[in-house]
Amino acid sequence: MYKACIFDLDGTLLNTLFSIAEFSNEALEACHYTTIPPEDFRKIVGNGTVIQIERMLNHVKPEGHTKEEAAHLRHIYEFLYASDPCRKIADYPGIKELLKELKVRSFPTAVLSNKPDAWVQKIIANCFPAQTFTVCCGQQDGIPRKPAPDGALKIAEAFHLAPKEILYIGDTNTDMQTGTAAGMDTAGALWGFRDAKELSQNHAVYLVKSPLDLLPIITQT
Repeated sequence: MYKACIFDLDGTLLNTLFSIAEFSNEALEACHYTTIPPEDFRKIVGNGTVIQIERMLNHVKPEGHTKEEAAHLRHIYEFLYASDPCRKIADYPGIKELLKELKVRSFPTAVLSNKPDAWVQKIIANCFPAQTFTVCCGQQDGIPRKPAPDGALKIAEAFHLAPKEILYIGDTNTDMQTGTAAGMDTAGALWGFRDAKELSQNHAVYLVKSPLDLLPIITQT
């Protein structure tokens, strides 16, 4: 039986696709680039802001870009996002019911995201009841971003648990790689940004169609 679980944020706990797309396109327009269809961000996000900006520029300027152009676009994007990180975020049906049931069972839960930590704290505080999660971690200085296992292992230490006692839940190859590298079983969230093929190819132990389907896996009931 698992004794705790770690959730990814974007595409797992919350549907942030249109939030990310709107801020990204506002930043692109401010830099006089064309915009990107929101659905295309399913493949653009997942590895932190630096790589997201690179992928955005590759999309709108395939002939290449400079480091200065990337830095400028990132600065504008981060300024816009920090002003209102909860804009256009939507719930996934069943997530809050799952978390409520885990809370009733006193089952420890955590959040691990490649978003900057300040954004993660604000989003979680705005979108979920207080103390829903035992630990919430966004990207912080000195901790390599996912798929490096450092953040997941730090959470395991906070829980005083061995990695094998924790289930890692996410919706991208990055998440499956993170959990695997940390020595945790992984569950692929099929309601998120990527598909079953990507999750399976990255060694998801479970593929889960809806949040409430996680309950018997987490609790082994």
